[in-house]
Amino acid sequence: MFIDEAVIYVKAGDGGNGCVAFRREKYVPRGGPSGGDGGRGGDVVLVSSEHYNTLLHFRFNPEYRAERGRHGEGSNRTGRHGESIEVPVPVGTVVFDADTGEQLHDFVTAGDRFVAARGGRGGRGNARFATPTHQAPTEFEPGRPGEERRLRLELKLLADAGLVGFPNAGKSTLISRISAARPKIADYPFTTLEPHLGVVSLEDQRTYVVADIPGLIEGAHEGHGLGVRFLRHIERTRLLVHLVDISEATGRDPVRDFEVVTAELASFSEELAKKPAIVVATKLDAAQDPERLESLRRMAAEKELPFYAISSVTGQGIEELKYAIGERVCK
Repeated sequence: MFIDEAVIYVKAGDGGNGCVAFRREKYVPRGGPSGGDGGRGGDVVLVSSEHYNTLLHFRFNPEYRAERGRHGEGSNRTGRHGESIEVPVPVGTVVFDADTGEQLHDFVTAGDRFVAARGGRGGRGNARFATPTHQAPTEFEPGRPGEERRLRLELKLLADAGLVGFPNAGKSTLISRISAARPKIADYPFTTLEPHLGVVSLEDQRTYVVADIPGLIEGAHEGHGLGVRFLRHIERTRLLVHLVDISEATGRDPVRDFEVVTAELASFSEELAKKPAIVVATKLDAAQDPERLESLRRMAAEKELPFYAISSVTGQGIEELKYAIGERVCK
């Protein structure tokens, strides 16, 4: 199951209390105060890992608590520090404060660390309060509480190019032809229900990652279809690949399809709509009216967008498109 949103609760360990004690040794006259300090509470640390590609594990375990510090003891013994805990998250996770909405951290590389909640400081024992004029202090400090907060996690997949278009525009079929990804492919709308990643290898040993997201329809930004909740997964891409079905089976105008998808991207994010893009006419093998292809080609020329025409069934234009994407994202 692909889960790309989660809310978790993290609580760092409280600091241990300081101790009130006095030395009672036979050969130490007027031994004085000997209460030790409390130990520091453990931290809750989020660590990005390549071994996770979904936030599913947070669905079953949404609370994380670090160990508290031990209290101080006599003979000036400091309490043991609490153990910190490390919580793995997928690379590409963005961390927000669930209450304020503030972005706290963005994990873009494996092994990145973020202290989500800091442990409380240990309290001072009475030995720390001794002075020449106050030689038998009974004061001590309690440990400070550890930080606690609710975090909202969002996963944004890391890909070089993103495939966008209407449902059944051929996105899943294309990614299965150019990479080892094997998404579900069927002849009905919204076959793709979750994003897929595919690694494309070129003959010159260059590689790039392509993301396939569920299709968009008009009104997606208002929640129609599957909405725009998956568009965050192509926010990090360097190139958008607009796939447009030019076969007569859709009953729609290909140029209109492109305009609808572009409008939905802009409704989600102006930054996303401004990304470099190429236009790809799909299902050449099923197109009977050449004017549908030419109208889309003219529109791409007017907008000064690169244009390609492919058939994932016959393989026509696939290699050319694969290397054209590589030239734009493999820098």
